[in-house]
Amino acid sequence: MSDEKTPLARRILREVLSWTWVAAAFLLIHGTLMQARVIPSGSMERTLLVGDHLLMSRFGYDAGVPFTGWHVRLWREPRRQQLLIFRAPLAGSPDYVKRVIGLPGDTVEIRRGTVWVNGAPLAEPYLDARPNPNEKFAPLKVPPASYFVMGDNRENSYDSRYWGFVPRSAIVGTPLVIYMSVDAPETAWEPGQIRERVYAYLNAVAHPSLVRWKRLFTTF
Repeated sequence: MSDEKTPLARRILREVLSWTWVAAAFLLIHGTLMQARVIPSGSMERTLLVGDHLLMSRFGYDAGVPFTGWHVRLWREPRRQQLLIFRAPLAGSPDYVKRVIGLPGDTVEIRRGTVWVNGAPLAEPYLDARPNPNEKFAPLKVPPASYFVMGDNRENSYDSRYWGFVPRSAIVGTPLVIYMSVDAPETAWEPGQIRERVYAYLNAVAHPSLVRWKRLFTTF
């Protein structure tokens, strides 16, 4: 039957059902499988740069209803030195991205800038710079269902050294791939800075050299 002969009510119902399926697919993907994130600070340099746009995998870590605070912990557990995205310890702040250093039950300390876990030095080839020999951190045991995390740019990272452990319930997912990377000031990527962000994108279109092409499709 052609659309001309289909009753109006049936055409409207068919359209509503089609958009309902689209909305349901979006909620499923956004709430349980994948989300987009942008890096607003240099705390993870050189692994992640300001303006890196990530696809984050939520699979197995967290599920929730988009645009609400409801979520539930899933079955996967983080590994040491894995990158994690988690809810910030400060209310109102965007999600953080850090690297797992200590797992539940581990003892973490810092001696002359070198991280030690359970009495052994941790090899960290991803660091942005050489360890600061003046830095020290007294031995601290990670409690159950919690994680000790640090940024790769140790001199510019607000992490577990300052605010404590990440509870398992706060973990959202892990970075999957960089799908875009734009060289722009940090302010462009801060929450609520819509005008600055639009300007950064338009500037990148006008000046393609601002796109870090070699970083595109980097996986983790």
